Amino acid sequence: MSAADELLDIVDEDDRVVGQSPRGEAYARGLRHRCVFVLARDGDGRVFVHRRTSTKLVFPSLYDMFVGGVVGAGETYDDAALREAEEELGVGGLPRPEPLFKFLYDDGAGRTWWSSVYQVRCDLPVNPQAEEVAWHAFLPEDEVERRLSQWEWVPDGLAAYRRLKEYRRSTD
Repeated sequence: MSAADELLDIVDEDDRVVGQSPRGEAYARGLRHRCVFVLARDGDGRVFVHRRTSTKLVFPSLYDMFVGGVVGAGETYDDAALREAEEELGVGGLPRPEPLFKFLYDDGAGRTWWSSVYQVRCDLPVNPQAEEVAWHAFLPEDEVERRLSQWEWVPDGLAAYRRLKEYRRSTD
Protein backbone atom coordinates (compact mmCIF):
# COMPACT_ATOMS: atom_id res chain seq x y z
CA MET A 1 0.00 0.00 0.00
CA SER A 2 1.33 3.45 -0.88
CA ALA A 3 1.40 6.33 1.61
CA ALA A 4 -1.39 8.02 -0.37
CA ASP A 5 -3.65 5.00 0.27
CA GLU A 6 -3.13 4.96 4.06
CA LEU A 7 -6.49 5.44 5.80
CA LEU A 8 -6.78 8.45 8.15
CA ASP A 9 -9.43 9.55 10.60
CA ILE A 10 -10.96 12.87 9.53
CA VAL A 11 -11.71 15.12 12.52
CA ASP A 12 -13.64 18.28 13.26
CA GLU A 13 -12.46 21.51 14.91
CA ASP A 14 -12.79 19.80 18.33
CA ASP A 15 -10.70 16.76 17.24
CA ARG A 16 -13.71 14.43 17.10
CA VAL A 17 -13.67 11.76 14.37
CA VAL A 18 -16.25 12.56 11.68
CA GLY A 19 -15.12 10.14 8.95
CA GLN A 20 -12.20 8.42 7.25
CA SER A 21 -10.30 9.05 4.05
CA PRO A 22 -7.20 7.84 2.22
CA ARG A 23 -4.26 10.14 2.96
CA GLY A 24 -3.87 11.31 -0.65
CA GLU A 25 -7.53 12.33 -0.80
CA ALA A 26 -7.37 13.99 2.64
CA TYR A 27 -4.40 16.09 1.46
CA ALA A 28 -5.96 16.93 -1.91
CA ARG A 29 -9.30 17.98 -0.38
CA GLY A 30 -7.82 19.72 2.67
CA LEU A 31 -9.56 17.39 5.13
CA ARG A 32 -8.60 17.92 8.78
CA HIS A 33 -6.74 14.93 10.23
CA ARG A 34 -4.28 14.15 13.04
CA CYS A 35 -0.48 14.30 13.21
CA VAL A 36 2.22 13.71 15.81
CA PHE A 37 5.48 15.62 16.28
CA VAL A 38 8.21 14.00 18.38
CA LEU A 39 11.31 15.95 19.45
CA ALA A 40 14.03 13.30 19.83
CA ARG A 41 17.14 14.07 21.85
CA ASP A 42 20.24 11.97 22.35
CA GLY A 43 21.93 11.37 25.71
CA ASP A 44 23.80 14.69 25.35
CA GLY A 45 20.54 16.61 24.87
CA ARG A 46 21.13 17.26 21.17
CA VAL A 47 18.09 17.40 18.87
CA PHE A 48 17.62 14.99 15.97
CA VAL A 49 17.32 17.11 12.81
CA HIS A 50 16.77 15.77 9.33
CA ARG A 51 16.03 16.74 5.76
CA ARG A 52 13.07 14.99 4.22
CA THR A 53 13.49 13.10 0.95
CA SER A 54 12.32 14.64 -2.30
CA THR A 55 9.67 11.91 -2.64
CA LYS A 56 7.65 12.87 0.47
CA LEU A 57 3.97 13.72 -0.23
CA VAL A 58 4.12 16.83 1.95
CA PHE A 59 7.05 19.27 2.31
CA PRO A 60 9.60 17.30 0.23
CA SER A 61 13.31 18.14 0.73
CA LEU A 62 12.67 20.48 3.69
CA TYR A 63 14.36 20.29 7.10
CA ASP A 64 12.56 19.21 10.27
CA MET A 65 13.48 19.11 13.96
CA PHE A 66 10.72 16.59 14.69
CA VAL A 67 10.10 13.02 13.67
CA GLY A 68 6.49 12.02 13.27
CA GLY A 69 3.68 11.95 10.82
CA VAL A 70 0.02 11.22 10.41
CA VAL A 71 -2.06 9.26 12.89
CA GLY A 72 -3.66 6.28 11.16
CA ALA A 73 -7.38 5.55 11.26
CA GLY A 74 -8.28 4.16 14.70
CA GLU A 75 -4.78 4.80 16.06
CA THR A 76 -4.15 6.84 19.21
CA TYR A 77 -1.81 9.83 19.24
CA ASP A 78 0.43 8.01 21.75
CA ASP A 79 0.70 4.87 19.62
CA ALA A 80 1.37 6.94 16.48
CA ALA A 81 4.11 8.91 18.28
CA LEU A 82 5.97 5.73 19.24
CA ARG A 83 5.45 4.10 15.83
CA GLU A 84 6.54 7.16 13.87
CA ALA A 85 9.56 7.86 16.11
CA GLU A 86 10.81 4.28 15.81
CA GLU A 87 10.17 4.22 12.05
CA GLU A 88 11.84 7.53 11.26
CA LEU A 89 14.78 7.04 13.63
CA GLY A 90 15.17 3.43 12.49
CA VAL A 91 15.26 2.00 16.02
CA GLY A 92 13.29 -0.48 18.11
CA GLY A 93 12.65 -0.37 21.83
CA LEU A 94 12.35 3.40 22.27
CA PRO A 95 10.71 4.54 25.49
CA ARG A 96 7.14 5.77 24.96
CA PRO A 97 7.34 9.45 23.94
CA GLU A 98 6.14 11.93 26.57
CA PRO A 99 3.08 13.95 25.48
CA LEU A 100 3.51 17.71 25.98
CA PHE A 101 0.60 19.57 24.34
CA LYS A 102 -1.77 19.61 21.38
CA PHE A 103 -2.66 22.39 18.94
CA LEU A 104 -4.61 22.90 15.74
CA TYR A 105 -2.19 23.71 12.91
CA ASP A 106 -3.57 25.85 10.09
CA ASP A 107 -1.37 26.79 7.14
CA GLY A 108 -3.71 29.62 6.13
CA ALA A 109 -4.28 28.00 2.73
CA GLY A 110 -6.95 25.51 3.68
CA ARG A 111 -4.77 22.76 5.15
CA THR A 112 -5.26 22.06 8.84
CA TRP A 113 -4.51 19.21 11.22
CA TRP A 114 -4.59 18.48 14.93
CA SER A 115 -1.01 18.20 16.11
CA SER A 116 0.15 16.44 19.26
CA VAL A 117 3.71 17.30 20.36
CA TYR A 118 5.92 14.84 22.25
CA GLN A 119 9.51 14.44 23.37
CA VAL A 120 11.64 11.32 23.71
CA ARG A 121 15.21 10.48 24.60
CA CYS A 122 16.95 8.22 22.10
CA ASP A 123 20.17 6.67 23.37
CA LEU A 124 20.14 4.04 20.61
CA PRO A 125 22.16 4.34 17.40
CA VAL A 126 19.79 5.69 14.75
CA ASN A 127 19.36 4.27 11.26
CA PRO A 128 16.71 6.46 9.56
CA GLN A 129 14.66 5.10 6.67
CA ALA A 130 16.31 6.09 3.40
CA GLU A 131 12.88 6.65 1.78
CA GLU A 132 11.96 9.18 4.52
CA VAL A 133 15.23 10.87 5.52
CA ALA A 134 17.82 12.25 3.08
CA TRP A 135 20.21 13.64 5.76
CA HIS A 136 20.30 13.66 9.55
CA ALA A 137 22.33 14.70 12.58
CA PHE A 138 21.92 15.33 16.30
CA LEU A 139 22.52 19.07 16.75
CA PRO A 140 22.83 21.19 19.90
CA GLU A 141 19.70 23.32 20.33
CA ASP A 142 21.66 26.57 19.89
CA GLU A 143 22.76 25.32 16.47
CA VAL A 144 19.15 24.44 15.59
CA GLU A 145 18.25 28.03 16.54
CA ARG A 146 21.02 29.41 14.27
CA ARG A 147 19.85 27.22 11.37
CA LEU A 148 16.23 28.43 11.59
CA SER A 149 17.04 31.38 9.34
CA GLN A 150 19.49 29.48 7.10
CA TRP A 151 17.59 26.32 6.13
CA GLU A 152 14.11 25.86 4.68
CA TRP A 153 12.03 24.13 7.38
CA VAL A 154 8.69 22.33 7.20
CA PRO A 155 6.12 24.98 8.21
CA ASP A 156 4.13 22.75 10.56
CA GLY A 157 7.32 21.65 12.36
CA LEU A 158 8.38 25.27 12.68
CA ALA A 159 4.97 26.13 14.18
CA ALA A 160 5.28 23.20 16.61
CA TYR A 161 8.83 24.25 17.56
CA ARG A 162 7.73 27.84 18.30
CA ARG A 163 4.86 26.52 20.43
CA LEU A 164 7.27 24.16 22.20
CA LYS A 165 9.48 27.11 23.14
CA GLU A 166 6.40 28.96 24.48
CA TYR A 167 5.34 25.81 26.35
CA ARG A 168 8.78 25.53 27.99
CA ARG A 169 8.68 29.21 29.06
CA SER A 170 5.25 28.70 30.62
CA THR A 171 6.31 25.59 32.57
CA ASP A 172 9.71 26.85 33.83
